[in-house]
Amino acid sequence: MDIEDDPDYDIFRDDEDDPDAQISRENDSTKEYVVYLVDASSKMFNTTCPSSSPGNQPETLRGAHSKQEEGNKEDEAESHFQIALSSISHSLKAQIINKSYDQVAICFFNTRERKNLQDLNGVYVFNVADRDYLDRPTARLIKEFDNLEESFSKNIGSQHGVMPGTRENPLYNAIWVAQALLRKGSAKTVDKRILLFTNEDDPFGRVTGAIKSDMTRTTLQRAKDTQDLGITIELLPLSCPNEIFDISKFYADLIGLEGDDLVNFMASAGNKLEDMKDQLRKRMFTKRRVNKFKFTLVDGVSIDLNSYALIRPTVPGSITWLDSVTNRPLKSERNFFCADTGALVEESTTRFHPYKSASKGLWKKRFQPNKYPPKTRYQTIPPGVTLKEGVSIPYILPYRHPYYQINEIEKIVKGMLLPGIIRRN
Repeated sequence: MDIEDDPDYDIFRDDEDDPDAQISRENDSTKEYVVYLVDASSKMFNTTCPSSSPGNQPETLRGAHSKQEEGNKEDEAESHFQIALSSISHSLKAQIINKSYDQVAICFFNTRERKNLQDLNGVYVFNVADRDYLDRPTARLIKEFDNLEESFSKNIGSQHGVMPGTRENPLYNAIWVAQALLRKGSAKTVDKRILLFTNEDDPFGRVTGAIKSDMTRTTLQRAKDTQDLGITIELLPLSCPNEIFDISKFYADLIGLEGDDLVNFMASAGNKLEDMKDQLRKRMFTKRRVNKFKFTLVDGVSIDLNSYALIRPTVPGSITWLDSVTNRPLKSERNFFCADTGALVEESTTRFHPYKSASKGLWKKRFQPNKYPPKTRYQTIPPGVTLKEGVSIPYILPYRHPYYQINEIEKIVKGMLLPGIIRRN
């Protein structure tokens, strides 16, 4: 058994500093492509679920919205559409904070306006400039998405779902658009998901007869084709205590639920929404590798194991300014200008003076002209340093012992060195 034994190894260092961990992470981890599919029908805008009382929260959101955000009024009501937008916004912010490489797209269906690759009715893909429909979240995307609710009715608009006398099927179109957005990337290296937010358990409840049967069949077939491509469809239902979301009407067949999974689905869906809201409040830490073990079984057969730190100290995070488009850290530069002429003042050049240390070999002492003028003489004794009897200041040669370069860690002394004639108080 070989153990990585390094006295300078930092137990609590980041895995990003470890080249072995970087290679392992690149080989093992996979990216995630997510399409947020939000129902924008008029029913989603009904404020039937007050946010002031935890008991009046949607059943799947109790706990996720049990605490109001500071500044909200007690009698303020929250619609299901607001809940969906808030959950998505929290998820996007958590991805940026965690420096995630996942890519996301935001899509609304049952809308008045249309904006999608296939130009299908009732589907609107929200995006900002200088960004693909499916791309990494940016600060500009989050900022405009947080202000979307104010302009949604004007720029995008809402409409009822499937209405009698029409053959338009917005849900079918939405799944098709989401499938097209997730076309890039291989299912072997990328996890592809569609998160569906809705409070309508029967999207074809307003139509009857052959039209309803045909829409149900084609929508389920579209969902099955999407899942066959390696795309997972996850439902996040929104319901109030007086109107329970009945998943057995339609969506159980769409996402393939049966048996115990069907019974426990509502509770698990509520936990997913709660996690989306709480991700921003949690600090995500990557695993800290402590040691690497290599077990040799027989010649040519070995097993590598890693041990990780389960407890690590918490330190305040640093503030990093990011570009609103590329989401990359910004570099700051500082220049000095003359107050009288406005001309650019160049900083003084840094100079190096080589000297030889007994314990460390050849070193370069860094000097700056404004701190160490060339003609400076060391006529004063540094504080805390006394000379032995019979030793005068001129014998201390500055080119041999630079100013304040006496190191107590020099345990091996060869030749005539300054530590041999100087002692500290």
